[in-house]
Formats: sequence, structure tokens, C-alpha cells
Amino acid sequence: MLDDSLLADMAADLPSAVRLQRLVRTLREEFRCGAVCLLQLQQGILAPVAVDGLVREALGRRFEVARHPRLATILSSRSTTCFPPDSTLPDPYDGLVEQRPGEPLHVHDCMGISLHVEGQPWGVLTLDALVAGTFDARARAALARYALLAEAAVRVTRLEQELRALHMAHHGDGAVPIEPSVGGEILGHSAALRRLLQELDVVAESGLPVLLSGETGVGKELFARRLHQRSSRRQQPLVQVNCAALPESLAESELFGHVKGAFSGAVSDRAGRFEAAHGGTLFLDEVGELPLSVQAKLLRALQNGEVQRLGEDTPRQVDVRILAATNRHLADGVRDGHFRADLYHRLSVYPVAIPPLREREGDVLVLAGHFLEINRTRLGVRSLRLSPEAERALCSYAWPGNVRELEHVISRAAIKALGQGARRDEIITLVPEWLDLASGAAVDVSQGRQVEPEALATGESLKAQVAATQRRVIRHALSVSDNNWATAARRLGVDPSNLHKLARRLGIK
Repeated sequence: MLDDSLLADMAADLPSAVRLQRLVRTLREEFRCGAVCLLQLQQGILAPVAVDGLVREALGRRFEVARHPRLATILSSRSTTCFPPDSTLPDPYDGLVEQRPGEPLHVHDCMGISLHVEGQPWGVLTLDALVAGTFDARARAALARYALLAEAAVRVTRLEQELRALHMAHHGDGAVPIEPSVGGEILGHSAALRRLLQELDVVAESGLPVLLSGETGVGKELFARRLHQRSSRRQQPLVQVNCAALPESLAESELFGHVKGAFSGAVSDRAGRFEAAHGGTLFLDEVGELPLSVQAKLLRALQNGEVQRLGEDTPRQVDVRILAATNRHLADGVRDGHFRADLYHRLSVYPVAIPPLREREGDVLVLAGHFLEINRTRLGVRSLRLSPEAERALCSYAWPGNVRELEHVISRAAIKALGQGARRDEIITLVPEWLDLASGAAVDVSQGRQVEPEALATGESLKAQVAATQRRVIRHALSVSDNNWATAARRLGVDPSNLHKLARRLGIK
């Protein structure tokens, strides 16, 4: 019956993600175990593709094979590998299997098998149970049979992806999309993110300039990298320029280059970022921070496709695709005279708005799982997980600093856990107190609006509440700006020297 069910799914016209999810769910029911996970191998890292029975944040985990001996053992064998309950090898899923109150956190029974497609290792299929003795000899033999069906399901999924790529290439400019690498991938499964990625994959082939807009911390650089990776220029360089970090006196040299003797300190010829990106993509991050004088010269380069090094009379032709990003409303900058209208229209041929994390339903826990695994490796602990209360706290928070703020919250919580006595050889469960979200904005789920905790305070004077609010806002601006005071001042719309004075008065060091 199981074989028939899996074969029927392969023959059915199902989305790839649905087919693989039904595969792991069916296997979990057949083996009556706690969890089943299908992981794909990319560059020495195993990434969950479909899971059933694991907490949601497990989808964001990335398991480096060299650091997980159980997964390495499974991957190195073509037959079923089973680990006894008393195995000393750490289990990557400790604390991640969904359990009822009172059940143990650590896995007692584990088996898995490697999967191969077209003769090459593709990944692994793992099964875990909280009860010892779940996987007997008959179960191990059955997994070897079902692995063939799993490999067939993966092969069907790959063929479907290749057919879609060929279809896109036939109707586009000949560029066949490639799968992004594990490093720097965009994590999430929300409908808002899926729509955005589909849109980006289409515009990537067009070669048009793209303006990425979004709040600080949404990961605009990752989306720019995806645009480059999915374009016909992917074999050529992607050169990034942080416009906010360019001093006005050096901006022209950085972008367009200079010749020896062009200015004091120019001891040799130097190519600019435009020339470095020739044939590829130039990503102008925080483009709204460019001084007006540089904007005019940038516009000329975009219009004519040529740059002129400082101190040189002859222009040089460049072939560059422009991607730009900003956390500002550039249209407002145009209205206020801070940004050139002609440059704005040149950059925003195709504008793309990146949704904030609070609008990506369900992605918070996936991303949290990714950061938990990073910190587990960084801190050398056995396992890091979230308590159910911590999960609810993360999901109800408004995330004004978006993904970057989430990363910082998880990192701080892991360090606090160790600082308060948690042992590295234990399964460490992070609780809401360590997340330290009480001082930030939370979401009132019933009303769908943001609530400021200070607004609920009573018994304090207005002056004290204003000061508390100022401290929170400044600390948050510093947190999402990587403690860069100049960047925090720009976010708050104040002069940096005034921000320093206010911070000192409020006791912020």
C-alpha cells in the first residue's frame, strides 16, 4: 500500500515541494516514528528539503557534514545505517523532534540512508524516534527499499525543475536559471517571499536596472545576489559598493578610478568599481546616501555606458548591469531636492519592494532555526532549541530591525544561556527572558497593530517615560546599525553630534 501511494504521488501533477512533503509524511506514518527528514547535499552542507515531526525552525537548519558524525556516517554508506540508543555520537535532531509534555528531548533511535541520483550523492533520508527499539531489522530492510522510491521522487522533481528552466530559457534571453548555493541563500517559505522570488527570477533575465527598496535589515544584498546569479551575467563579477561608506572626496575615484598623480596620494593608476564590474553586475547599496555631486557623474556613466578616470581625458566603455538598493523613499528625496529625479528614473526601471519580516508569515521560525544552528556551531554546544513560549514571543514581535535584528536576538540569547549556567554538553532551551524582546515593539495579534510597552506604563512621570522611550529607540537604532553611530543617526534623522550628546545625557555608553 505504501509503495502504491508513493508511486501515485510521483505520477500525479504535484508541485515539487508538495510531492516531497507527502513522501516524508507517508514514511513517518509507515515507520511510526517521531520524525522523518529529507536533506539535500550542497557544498558539504545538508539542508532540510522536507520534514515531518520536527519543529518548524528545523527547516532553517544547515548541517555541515564535517561537524555531524551521524550524518557523515549515513552519507558514506549506500545501505541503511542505524545507531543504537547508547551511541556516543551526537544526534543533530536532539531537541528538535516534536514531543508531548513529559517526553524526552533527546533522540533514542535513529536510522538513515544516503540517496543517489544519476550515480552522484544527492543527500540523505533520516528517521528518528524518542522511544528506543523503534527501528528493528525489518524496519532497516524496509528503509533500503523505500530509499529507491525516494530517489525516484527526487529524480522526478529534478526533471521538472530542468523542464521549467528550459521553458524559461526558450521564452527569455537564453539564460537558464541555476540553483543558488547554500551560502547566502534566502530562507523562508511564506507566500510573500515566494511571490517575490518568482518575480526576481523573471526580471533577472531581462537585464533591466532594478531598484530594491526595503527597511533596514531585510537582506537586500541577498536579493541582489540572487538577481545576479539568475542572470546571463552570472559567470562575470558582481561588484558591490556601499554608497553610505563612501566619503564625498573619494566617491568619484572609487566608482570611476583615477590615474597616477590625479590627486595627492594617487601614486599609481587604479580602476574604479565600474571597470571591475565590466561584463557583470554593479550593486549600489544604500544608493540614497550618494552626494548630489556624485549623482550627476553616476548618471552620465549610466546614460553613456562610459566612465572617465580622474585625471584622464579619454573615456572608457563599460558594459555593466546596475542593481541599486535603498532603505529610503527616494521619491521623497527627489521631492525634497536630495536626489536627482533623472537618476532616480534611470535606477528604478524595475522597482522591487522587499517585504519586512513581519509580513513574511511563518518565516521567523525558519530563520531562527538557521541562526540557532550557526550559534550552536560557533559556541560549541550540543544543541540549541526554542521553548514553545520563546517561539510564540518571536512570532508576536514586530521585528522593526527585520532579519538582522532576529540574528542578533538569537545570538545574544544563546550567550545569555551560557552566561547563566547552561552547560555546553546539554540540550539548551532558550526561554523568552533570554530573548530580551520586552523592551521592543510587539504585535497586538487581535488588533493587528504594533504596541509600545512604554505606552502601557503607569506610575511614572511623563519625563521618565519620555527618557525611557528615547533610550529604547536609540539602543534599537544602534543594534540594527551594528553599533555604527553615524548610521544610527541617519536612521533617526538627527545630527550625529546631537545623538551623542543625548545618549550621554540618558546614560547610554
